[in-house]
Amino acid sequence: MRNTRSRRQQILQCLIERGSVQVAELVERFEVSAVTIRADLSHIESQGLATRTHGGATLVRTPPQEQDIHEKDALNLPLKERIGARAAQLVQAGENIIIDSGSTTMTLARHLRGHRDVTVMTNGLNIAWELANAPGVEVLLSGGLLRKQSLSLQGSQAEASLNAYSFDTLFLGVDGLDLQFGLTTHDEAEARLNHRMVERARRIVVLTDASKFGRVSLHRIARLDQIHAIITDPGIDERYREGLLRLGIEVIIAEPLP
Repeated sequence: MRNTRSRRQQILQCLIERGSVQVAELVERFEVSAVTIRADLSHIESQGLATRTHGGATLVRTPPQEQDIHEKDALNLPLKERIGARAAQLVQAGENIIIDSGSTTMTLARHLRGHRDVTVMTNGLNIAWELANAPGVEVLLSGGLLRKQSLSLQGSQAEASLNAYSFDTLFLGVDGLDLQFGLTTHDEAEARLNHRMVERARRIVVLTDASKFGRVSLHRIARLDQIHAIITDPGIDERYREGLLRLGIEVIIAEPLP
């Protein structure tokens, strides 16, 4: 699986650099079958990033480059703080929630420090650290392999750790949100874990600033019809707001903090 992920990322990089690729040259480069390469190209096409052509594929949309968690923390911080504060208002005493790793979800953790009788499961080391001395919050870590770039735990152990639980709400961060392709992220293992989180929670709330709308990263997390609410900032494009409302998704605008 890791080889598949790496190969697909390299194929996408070729597409970004050259605009198109051919099956025959990719077969020679990666020393795999044409069937495997066609499956890779179909996967990339399913994410809305390329279009299959006779004998290859052409680039449709360039995904944004991934930044590490420290770079993300500094981007749009006032907006993220407002989103995190608004999300915290949705959490009630007695609830069991999942907080996905990420810079926007990190602000939610900060605003939960004063809550009481809340259980939080997370795959984010920074989120667990933020809540480590919050007296009213019980913290569960997913376990798994540490992805240092995002300070997130992932992999089969992380996915299996969710099996014994049922959660009231998942607060999910994303790298991209597109009306057609849904919720996406840069990393395949992270997408699989996020998808598993979606399956284990009764309510799915996405936390994202408006800059993520219209972006498509390589790996799909979930379709938009699987989520219930989105908390974002007033910068959301009206086309996206109307599209989300048509899908029955509640759009919550995080207003400036007092």
